[in-house]
Amino acid sequence: MSDIEDVFGGSAEETKPEPDGQSKTSVVTEHTEEVIPGETEKMVTETIDEDGDVVEETTEVTRKTVKRTMKITETSATTKTTTLTTPAKLYGKDLSEYDDVDVESLLAQLSPEEITILAKEVDPDDNFLPPDQRNSYECTKEATGPLNRKQLIEHINKQAIETPDQPEFEPFVQGKVRGKKWVPPPRDARDIEAEEQIAIDMGEEYEHALNDATQEEIIDLAAILGFHSMMNQDQYHASLLNKGQPVGLGWDGITKSTQQKLFPMDPPNNTDVEESIKRVKDDDSKLIDLNLNNIKNISDEKLEQLFAALPQNEHLEVLSLTNVGLTDKTALLLAAAIEKSKTLRVLNVETNFISPPVIVKLVQALLKCHTIEEFRASNQRSAVLGNKIEMEITDLVEKNSSLLRLGLHLEFNDARHRVAAHLQRNIDRIRKDLELRLQFRFFNNLHRKSTRIQ
Repeated sequence: MSDIEDVFGGSAEETKPEPDGQSKTSVVTEHTEEVIPGETEKMVTETIDEDGDVVEETTEVTRKTVKRTMKITETSATTKTTTLTTPAKLYGKDLSEYDDVDVESLLAQLSPEEITILAKEVDPDDNFLPPDQRNSYECTKEATGPLNRKQLIEHINKQAIETPDQPEFEPFVQGKVRGKKWVPPPRDARDIEAEEQIAIDMGEEYEHALNDATQEEIIDLAAILGFHSMMNQDQYHASLLNKGQPVGLGWDGITKSTQQKLFPMDPPNNTDVEESIKRVKDDDSKLIDLNLNNIKNISDEKLEQLFAALPQNEHLEVLSLTNVGLTDKTALLLAAAIEKSKTLRVLNVETNFISPPVIVKLVQALLKCHTIEEFRASNQRSAVLGNKIEMEITDLVEKNSSLLRLGLHLEFNDARHRVAAHLQRNIDRIRKDLELRLQFRFFNNLHRKSTRIQ
């Protein structure tokens, strides 16, 4: 009867497992009524734990009655989870107490000076804010004007020159070491032994060949293997050209300065400008290539006369105007002249004073002149054309179906690759057209010969 008394109103000791593995025992007083076998009953009990706090626990009891023995089996399970954490505190209060605080009302009560002080103490990690609002530095000086980098560098250099050097308290003595001299740390004895024990086994054949090789042959081998630091310049070039090593010039040989080769200066351009302009006006059939390079005394009036005669000429194919002092004024006249040219194939205006927008005008004029295959205009006054100008030139070149070579320095890879790809397509198309023409002529000649034989 002890089991039945424990269930129906008796006192019992209950042990509840704790999360940390410890057990806790408490006395429970229960009052039950008659329960139908097979049902589950919930009992709410109040216990006092070790800290003196009142804890309400709900216990589910399932009873199972066996008719023969009249024994009641009781199963109860209670779980109590306790998490021991240290709450974060701000100014002695838990952070949860600040959830209901109205921040907007607090900020509205601050003065502008207090808001400035608060903004200096806060460093927001927000990339959308400008840098001057993300850091605590604030420049209160007024702007003195726009930034002039050249004047700023000159001012810094001037101050550096005018500022006297700090005097040395101890006079300089040659050979005397001041301060602590750096001494390399001692190396480990095991590393030194490992380096000494390193040996390369190249085989008997290579060992025999290297032992019997002369110094000149070893120098040639070093040149073949690319060991440039083991030899001087004369030895390296003698090995590449297979001339044999110089006599008495071994590993410790010193390369002497070689005599510079003197090349004769290019002869001056003695072309008669006035006579050339007259021949262009008269449409001389023998004048196919006109070279006025490096003639610096050509006036703008003569250039205007030459460009005015170009549209009526039907024999001139190559026009070279390198380093003749072309400006934007005369270059615009040249652009208007080549639009009407009928036979010009090559135009060279390198090393002049043409601005990038006028170069665009010249490239644009090539669209109307379908005979020019090569255009060169590099090394002008402006070394860099700029992204906008290069993109305009690229678009114009891609519309040109007759241009095969372009002499311009393009900085951007996109423009350079697009221009190169389009020029290659033009060359491939002309090559295919030429092949078709040659095949047509070949078969046409065969047809004529077969007709004559018949």
